[in-house]
Amino acid sequence: MRWPKLLSALLHPIVMPTIGILLYFILSPMSMNKDQQFTVLGIVFIATYIIPLLLLFFLKSVGLIKSFEVFSIKERKIPLFFMITLLYFLGRLFSQLAIVRDLSYLFYGIVLALIITYFLFYTGLKSSLHLMSMGGATAYFLVFQLIHQVSTLAVVAVFVILSGFLAAARLHLKAHTTREVYIGFFLGFSCQFLVYFGL
Repeated sequence: MRWPKLLSALLHPIVMPTIGILLYFILSPMSMNKDQQFTVLGIVFIATYIIPLLLLFFLKSVGLIKSFEVFSIKERKIPLFFMITLLYFLGRLFSQLAIVRDLSYLFYGIVLALIITYFLFYTGLKSSLHLMSMGGATAYFLVFQLIHQVSTLAVVAVFVILSGFLAAARLHLKAHTTREVYIGFFLGFSCQFLVYFGL
């Protein structure tokens, strides 16, 4: 059955930020012209999709990872540290731009979840980054609703349903245990609120 691989690819952690930004433009009451939207989208797409993809190709070519799936904890450490740094600087960038300042919560939330995940590596625990990104997106649009007083319940409901299917796909592929899937979603979800109410 191919659906687990297809769903894992469509909702991959490096794809989710671009999906989130597109939904942000659709839902946001802030008026942004097309040039501003393309600039923000371009920055996010390059930083969260193109650069991580190039990093994975590089790490595979020098033998630091065996496959693009980066299953083992050891293989995940370098890409995760790199993403923490990259997403932190994206968060800082957006925090300084008034028109999209609320986007900084999304990136800072994921950074916090990734930092916790990184430290969990030292306990031998691996969490699902796929479910972390879904949990983060779900919680972010609840935060978005609080900030802008715009209903996002339909988007949140779709994300929750997709998270269930994605969790099933990751378990079917034996990429994670049930515990790793739950931990990933919980970290992604809770860290958005920790950042929002903590900042």
